[in-house]
Amino acid sequence: MKPRQQKIVITTRLTWLVLLACAGLPVLCFQAGCQLAGMAAVLGSPTDSETKSIAEYNLAQHKGQKILVLVDQPAYLNAHPNLRYFATDTINKMLQKRDKIKPSLLIDYEKLAEYRSSTSDFSLLSPEQVGSALSADLVLLVIINDYQVREVAGAGYYSGSLDAQAALFKVATGEKLWPTLEQVKIVQVGFEAERRGPDAAAVRLALAAGHCITRYLYDCPKNQFKISDERTAIGWEK
Repeated sequence: MKPRQQKIVITTRLTWLVLLACAGLPVLCFQAGCQLAGMAAVLGSPTDSETKSIAEYNLAQHKGQKILVLVDQPAYLNAHPNLRYFATDTINKMLQKRDKIKPSLLIDYEKLAEYRSSTSDFSLLSPEQVGSALSADLVLLVIINDYQVREVAGAGYYSGSLDAQAALFKVATGEKLWPTLEQVKIVQVGFEAERRGPDAAAVRLALAAGHCITRYLYDCPKNQFKISDERTAIGWEK
């Protein structure tokens, strides 16, 4: 009889081991599932270069329409003599690269400069009037309100700042298309040190201002939205 009892004990122990294993299996599966889900969440999360700040106004929707980038400044402003060209050229290139605007749809700066010099009352014209004269459908108006480039005495470098405002207009109606929540988009850029001279300082300010304007006109990758030369008080949390 003893062998029979021993067999029963062994069978009972095996049964308990099987039951315990079965009981623990869901826990292991749950833990493994959580780990896999966590890994999937991490692997599936978009990076900063993949996530984008949605355009406040998508300029690319105006396919086939000509765009005039009109950069202006007050007559009293003591700015770099080529600042308007630097800013216009920068913005035109950014619109081509980022908004995929064809070069043929952007009014050439030389054409604008010729019209400006030959029109005595140019400063009195509205953006729509200038755009109409140059056969543009849209005008991206950029007004430079302040420009400062200063040589830091004895340091061998320059500091600089630029304040501007921008808005987009439809020539046919005079309607302001952008920005919609503000009267104009305020742009403030600057830096503490530029060692390459005043010309390089002017180009650097134009590049920074151009970026801070055009980034609102296309879906900008979040890791490219902010730049170190920006001084605008708003817009950092977009």
